[in-house]
Amino acid sequence: MQFLKEAGAVQAVKRGVYTITDRGLSLVQNNASGITVKTLRQFPEFSEFEGDRPADSAALTVSAGRPEAKETPEEAMERNAQLLHDALAKDLLEAVRNGAPSAFEQIVVDLLLAMGYGGSDEDAGKVVGRSGDGGIDGIIKQDRLGLDAVYVQAKRWKDTVGSPELMKFSGGLAGRRASKGVFITTSGFTRDASE
Repeated sequence: MQFLKEAGAVQAVKRGVYTITDRGLSLVQNNASGITVKTLRQFPEFSEFEGDRPADSAALTVSAGRPEAKETPEEAMERNAQLLHDALAKDLLEAVRNGAPSAFEQIVVDLLLAMGYGGSDEDAGKVVGRSGDGGIDGIIKQDRLGLDAVYVQAKRWKDTVGSPELMKFSGGLAGRRASKGVFITTSGFTRDASE
């Protein structure tokens, strides 16, 4: 199902529920003998999903789910596991981007706590993001007294984050006399922002 989704033949309505697209209907009508990976490679979205592999390489092609002779079963399993991993990451990112901003802020704080920031205290992290939050969406306490804290900014964006957003965050840190901050986004950073 994931291959059909990546080719734009079906679209997810919700987890585990799909609807066929116009492209999918056309594929079914024009490929009575079956739809293979080779058939799906005609769509740029699917080729991008598969990666930069040569479409005609026998060692990397799959026909009707069976690896060709030059690919060992272990290589086929590894490749398919990577494809599924990449698809899951893409689906997860899509779900996060489509969720509420407050949910993303909570996910980021929970993730940082799960990574070991904030120690083992139950109240080691909290979401504080709201209108006029000064660029701070969460706080992770590094010690039991909360004297050493990591301030968090979580941006659920599709566009890249530019230096003005980082400057705003930096200003929010300075206003709190903070020495540590983490800026997390669902997209990426512009060159100026990275520098």
